[in-house]
Amino acid sequence: MKKAGLMVLAVFALLVVFDRILMPLYIAQGQHKTVPEVSGMDYDDAVRVLRDAGLDARKSYHVKYLSRIDSNIVISQTPVAGSLVKPGRTVYLVVNRQEKPSFQMPDLYGRPEFDVRQTLARLDLSIDNVQISTVTTPEEDGRVISQSIPAQTMVKSGASVSIIVGKLEIEAEGLRKIAVPDVLGMSLSEAQETMSGNGLSTGRITYEYSAILVPNTVISQKPGANAFVSPGMPVDFTVVTAAE
Repeated sequence: MKKAGLMVLAVFALLVVFDRILMPLYIAQGQHKTVPEVSGMDYDDAVRVLRDAGLDARKSYHVKYLSRIDSNIVISQTPVAGSLVKPGRTVYLVVNRQEKPSFQMPDLYGRPEFDVRQTLARLDLSIDNVQISTVTTPEEDGRVISQSIPAQTMVKSGASVSIIVGKLEIEAEGLRKIAVPDVLGMSLSEAQETMSGNGLSTGRITYEYSAILVPNTVISQKPGANAFVSPGMPVDFTVVTAAE
């Protein structure tokens, strides 16, 4: 009888251990929580919602700075809303960086407009204004020929830049103009060849004595250098002579 009583007590004790200790542990192992939706919420509010749901929260940052998005707003979360997780699971809340990153303005000169737009978009820079300027060479057609912020200047994300894009226009022959080249200091023959090579002709040649300047060099031209004239326009020269 005594032995039977001990056996009954042992079984009873096992039942108590199983009911009070093993079963709660087993049940706890099977518990799970549903991750609530906190994207778009203020970070502090999101933390409170997660803690009320029995979950932990940890702040993380987006891979790049996003303009026009407040740094206190949750952009995304991991695990996503609706996921089944263990109690106490850490949910990573992604927010925007607080400080705008600084970097050097890229050199946009000579690059096609569409390429420039893509580059600026990747850097979170905007184009404030696009102006069109007539160019005379096909290589500049549709390409940036000027930018309002010089290359290598330090800028921040969200900044804006203006650009000037070249547009090739073929002018009628009667309206086409030529820039007069600078031939000062050249010999007379070099000056004449230069004018001819640029579609201009040699006009009147005047000689002027000088004891200090190199003989047979051009010391004056008319029209002057960089003046725009019609093709074939004669250019007058004043040339040094050593004889009085």
